[in-house]
Amino acid sequence: MSYFVIFLAVLIRILANSGTNVFQKQLTQNNETPVEINFIIYLLLSIFSIPIFVFSNTITLNMNFWYYAILGGICGAICNCFMVLALEKGQLSVLSPINSYKAAIGLLFGMIILKEYPNIYGLCGMGLIIFGTYFIFDKPEDFFKKDILYRFLALIFSAIEAVFIKKVILLSSVSVSFAVSSLLGAVFSFIIFKAFCKSALNLKEKFKNKLYLSSAASFGLMTFITAFIFAKMNVGYALSLFQLSIILNVFLGYKLFKEQNLPKKLAGSVIILIGSTMIILLGH
Repeated sequence: MSYFVIFLAVLIRILANSGTNVFQKQLTQNNETPVEINFIIYLLLSIFSIPIFVFSNTITLNMNFWYYAILGGICGAICNCFMVLALEKGQLSVLSPINSYKAAIGLLFGMIILKEYPNIYGLCGMGLIIFGTYFIFDKPEDFFKKDILYRFLALIFSAIEAVFIKKVILLSSVSVSFAVSSLLGAVFSFIIFKAFCKSALNLKEKFKNKLYLSSAASFGLMTFITAFIFAKMNVGYALSLFQLSIILNVFLGYKLFKEQNLPKKLAGSVIILIGSTMIILLGH
């Protein structure tokens, strides 16, 4: 696999991630509820995945595969739900840089659970992430707002999901991983929807909504490309490359949603990005 193909895949993934965030935020501004958005997107993806089920051998896959697939489906549905909840109230230019905390949280869990302590690069990386956060927030107390909490919960479940996705790919293929995660994501996001929303859904109306179709297309592309990249390279390296999307998201937040303080947030994002990369590539 050439470096050019990997580079192109990462670039597409970054663009798809930013597109997904923009479309989902626009949906929340149109009075669509986060749990509703989460379910409809996964439902559209599961319908799109039907041909993959028809022409693949998913029925014959062993219980080990389904164990990791179900865990990944649960984490994926919860992750995207928290992400949409965060986008509903928060600023894209603030929420996106928070994603780089994934590396610091992974390091922290490694210390607590695995007794793996960071080296000097890991400590410096954590320091840069914390320092960069100062530029992202307008006020220090913003760190404790609900949208930030939702974003942290989303990135925790996203990090866990990444491990399960890698395992599912190793036990099957990229296309099967995508199809199964879409189907299970629809099942578990429906459970979340029924638990928190009692209103009926007009599926015909939702399926005609261009924002839903665009969001499902970009989210599906992001999911498939993520699986493809995980199949070709180390998950840690891939996650570090994905952090590049925070720069684009900060700019899109300023351009599309009139979010303020672009230079300050860009500076903070670059500092956080450097810190996150140091932890992932050098900090263990």
